[in-house]
Amino acid sequence: MTNRIAIALVALTTAFFLADYLWLGLGAPVFLGRKLIEFIEFLAFWR
Repeated sequence: MTNRIAIALVALTTAFFLADYLWLGLGAPVFLGRKLIEFIEFLAFWR
């Protein structure tokens, strides 16, 4: 991954979370946090 691609991905991710916070109100950070916890528990099961 080049620096240009990495910077673009960070910018898009930041823009999405900022738009969610300011206008959309979807609760994306909470949703993603819960899914991350489920994924970690799934991985712990297969350990």
